[in-house]
Amino acid sequence: MAVEVIMPKAGSEMEEGEIVQWFKKEGDEVKEGDVLLEIVTDKVNMEIEAEASGTLLKILHKAGETVPVVETIAWIGKPGEEIPGGESTSSSEVAKEVVKDIPAPEKTETPAPQKRQRKGEFDVCVIGGGPAGYVAAIKASQLGGKVALVENLQLGGTCLNRGCIPTKTFLHNAEIINHIKSARERGIKLVNDAFSVDMKKTVEVKNKVAKTLSGGVAGLLKSYGVKVYKGIGKLTVDKKVLVNDTETIDADKVILAGGSKVSRINIPGMENEKVLTSDEILDIEEVPSRLVVIGGGVIGSELGQTFQTFGSKVTIVEMADRIIANMDKDASAVLEKQLKKQGVEILTSSKLLEIKDNGKDLTVKIEGKKDIIADRVLLSIGRVPDNTCLGELKDKFEMERGRVKVNDYMETNIEGIYAPGDINGRKMLAHSAFKMGEVAAENAMGHVKKVDLKATPAAIYTHPEIAMVGLTEEQAREKYDIKVGRFNFAANGRSLASNQGEGFVKVIMDTKYREILGIHIAGPVAAELINEGSTLIQTEMTIDDVMDVIHGHPTYSEALYEAMADCIDMCIHAPKKKNKK
Repeated sequence: MAVEVIMPKAGSEMEEGEIVQWFKKEGDEVKEGDVLLEIVTDKVNMEIEAEASGTLLKILHKAGETVPVVETIAWIGKPGEEIPGGESTSSSEVAKEVVKDIPAPEKTETPAPQKRQRKGEFDVCVIGGGPAGYVAAIKASQLGGKVALVENLQLGGTCLNRGCIPTKTFLHNAEIINHIKSARERGIKLVNDAFSVDMKKTVEVKNKVAKTLSGGVAGLLKSYGVKVYKGIGKLTVDKKVLVNDTETIDADKVILAGGSKVSRINIPGMENEKVLTSDEILDIEEVPSRLVVIGGGVIGSELGQTFQTFGSKVTIVEMADRIIANMDKDASAVLEKQLKKQGVEILTSSKLLEIKDNGKDLTVKIEGKKDIIADRVLLSIGRVPDNTCLGELKDKFEMERGRVKVNDYMETNIEGIYAPGDINGRKMLAHSAFKMGEVAAENAMGHVKKVDLKATPAAIYTHPEIAMVGLTEEQAREKYDIKVGRFNFAANGRSLASNQGEGFVKVIMDTKYREILGIHIAGPVAAELINEGSTLIQTEMTIDDVMDVIHGHPTYSEALYEAMADCIDMCIHAPKKKNKK
């Protein structure tokens, strides 16, 4: 019986492959394991081997054709044997068979741009010096461009000056305090267990770190010859960039990297000076005795736990039915348990009605719940794109819920204008902004490059840390037949030795191809471990591939390996499952 040769599904995201060349022709004898042809996917070139011995009876798709996955591309069998469809396959008939040539599809990516003549003063002007902006400027310069960059505040943007980095300095102080608290139970005797937090000094350290890094960005831009303009940059009607309404920059291409700003809600009392955003609380000079955090997402959870550790009585108010609602449910439960253990009060499914100033303190009114008295309120409900840079063309851009709409090349609907980073709202994370900025710069300089964000990791730097990449369990179940592997840090030697045994690693596997669809971690150094997970998903490795990888011992990363093994019931350091015979 004839055996079909199919276009393999070489990855969970693969939908089609292009046949590069056939190494055998119709009528040739082949042995099992012989290389029949070479294909190319959006990831790699690979060779396809024969899965049976016999004669290559018929080639259904020739070199240059693009074929959907699992479609039959050839048949192997005995000479003269009929293939499904009733077609004869004798050698004489094969020789007479005429197959229409199909031209190879156009490539979506090119190795290098064609040389072009600059029309304006600059090849590229970037508006915004944050993660997307300064990376785009440097990349464009690396590709030979003359580049200008406009930034109104500090280079490095929100992440470096008012977000990711400053919060990590606060969180590290909290981590030190937690280590001090656990010292006695580990045999370390302290003369005095009492501590206090000098917020002025803490802010001073934060500012020093931010200033150092911002200065580093300035040095990088200078080394690449990027001309930096200080001021607010806006587009003019003729696609030039106006700086501070006084100076005009003429560039062939413009990259809009305006970033984002704090999201606000229209609630009575929200404009009170005692209501702080994530920008303002990072400059606070005293630890509030009572802090109410509006929003239990990433920012709210991180800063809520930080100030609870510093000595505040913290209450988190969240509209959803759980905190960090965009993360894995089990991870959310682990973090909520730890926050409550530390003394944080968490009110979920709660709607904020009003913030009333009593003079000395604030009254926070929650629908259907008891009023909360606070010294300060932190508004942390997320961020929205800052579209100031759109200028006179703001009504010409195609928008999507306040975000500039872009394609995978970071192009807007206006030719020659790109919009990477928070301004497009695709993934409002600094590291995704880095990648989008690179892609925007490459395309602005004449290359053709798509951005692929499917393996973008996300992390929350609480204690324990929470991290994820890929699909959640709920998302995966909607599309695939899945199996979930899990390993608890309580069974990991490094975790127990370090007093960090809470949490787990969860891996979601597609049962058909054993592809890794999602990884979720709650536990020590989760933000570091998730990068291995991101690599596994981006390269479309299977569980079987990972089983051949040796992880060092004792390490936290062993927990990831064990969770992978648990997907196929081969986890060594977990008890045998009762339902497994």
